[in-house]
Amino acid sequence: MSTSTTPIPDRITLTEGYTGRLDGRLTGERWTVGPARLTKISVGEMDNNVYIVESVATGDVLLVDAANDAPQLVAHLREHAPSLKEVLTTHLHADHWIGLAETVKELGLTTIASPGDAGSIDIPTDRHASHGDQLTVGDLRLEVIGLRGHTPDGIALLLRTDEGTHLISGDSLFPGGPGKTGSPEDFDRLMSDLESRVFAVLEDDVVVHPGHGDDTTVGAERPHLAEWRDRGW
Repeated sequence: MSTSTTPIPDRITLTEGYTGRLDGRLTGERWTVGPARLTKISVGEMDNNVYIVESVATGDVLLVDAANDAPQLVAHLREHAPSLKEVLTTHLHADHWIGLAETVKELGLTTIASPGDAGSIDIPTDRHASHGDQLTVGDLRLEVIGLRGHTPDGIALLLRTDEGTHLISGDSLFPGGPGKTGSPEDFDRLMSDLESRVFAVLEDDVVVHPGHGDDTTVGAERPHLAEWRDRGW
């Protein structure tokens, strides 16, 4: 884990100008979508994406994936998200929770994860979140979508607002395809969940924010579903 004191830049952008591209590790973007303020920060050697969801009206905050670089992340959160009380981990892979223990210790956060993945995360989970649940962040409502296959019980978060809908997908959906799976059965399970729980119910303009790298939209990926099925990854 890095102990650098390099600050995380806080670059404010308009929704219509947001691309989802970050310029390397420990950079960030913050933008507003109606009642929500969203932040995306790249951390760690694998450029994991950390997300911060904040209610503009109440100041309540949810952290998604305390992935790495905990000292810098904690400093950023203390300055920009002082009302933060909860952190959700999207799935069990360690690169998404390397910074979790230190972040929780320093900020006294409640931890949230899925029941199927929680046992493989390095600190206890205080509260479970499963497919169909809703998480409350002030006046915001985040829908929990189960996406199984990359891990046994991965979860994504869907934020709907009058000014746009955003899906934080963990490592289950990226530009160009689903997340990596370890067997044909897992691949089929992930594709089936994506097809039925994402592409069958969400509009093309939904923005997808993955666990690494650039953003995409449901509409950009929808035409390639059959191609992904055919290639098997």
